Amino acid sequence: MPTSARSKPRRAPQAHGARVATAGFARVPRLAWPLLLAALLAFAVPAVANAPAVGQPAPAFKLQDQQGKWHTLEQYRGRWVVLYFYPKDNTPGCTTQACELRDNIFAFRQANAQILGVSVDDVASKKKFAEEHSLPFPVLADPTKRTAKTYGVLTRFMGIMELAQRDTFLIDPQGRIAKHWSKVDPKGHSEMVLAELKSRQANAKPAAG
Repeated sequence: MPTSARSKPRRAPQAHGARVATAGFARVPRLAWPLLLAALLAFAVPAVANAPAVGQPAPAFKLQDQQGKWHTLEQYRGRWVVLYFYPKDNTPGCTTQACELRDNIFAFRQANAQILGVSVDDVASKKKFAEEHSLPFPVLADPTKRTAKTYGVLTRFMGIMELAQRDTFLIDPQGRIAKHWSKVDPKGHSEMVLAELKSRQANAKPAAG
C-alpha cells in the first residue's frame, strides 16, 4: 500500500496547539499558578466585543451549577445579583475571591443579593471547587464560553487559550447592569462589592418624613 494511503490526516496546527496548551495548563502544579497566570495575563487579548454598558439590560443566560442545576438570570428578578467571572477553578486568586465572598455570604443575603460565579470550566470542576471550599452559592459552568462572550469578558491568552477575565457585574432587581468592575483584584473585592451594594440600597431608601 502506498505510504500516502496509510498516512493519517493532520489536524490544524492552531487547534492542536490549543489542545496541548489546555492539557498542559491542567497539569501545572498549584504552587506555580500565580506565576503562570501573571504570565498569561501579560499576553491577554480580548476575544470578543465590549461588555454591556451600565444601565443596559444584563444579557440572559442559562447555565448549570456545581450540582448540575440550571440557573437563569430571569429567576433572580427582584433581587440584586453579583455576577462574577473568574479564570479558573481552584487557582490561588480565584480561590481567594470565592472564599472572601463565602465569608460575607450572610451580609449579601441580608442585602437581598444573590452571588453567582462563572468560569469556562465544566460542571465536574465546579463540583470539586465548591466542595473543597464549602462555597454556599452557585458556581456556574460555561464550557461553551457563550455567556463569557456575551458579557465581553472572554479573553484569549497567548493566542491559543480562552478564559474569562476577572470581571464582576452588579445587576439590579430590574435586571439592569448597575456596576461593572473590570480585571479586579481578588483580595478585598468582596468587601468592595458589598460596600457598593449597601450604598446603593441606602440611597434608594426614601427620606424619613
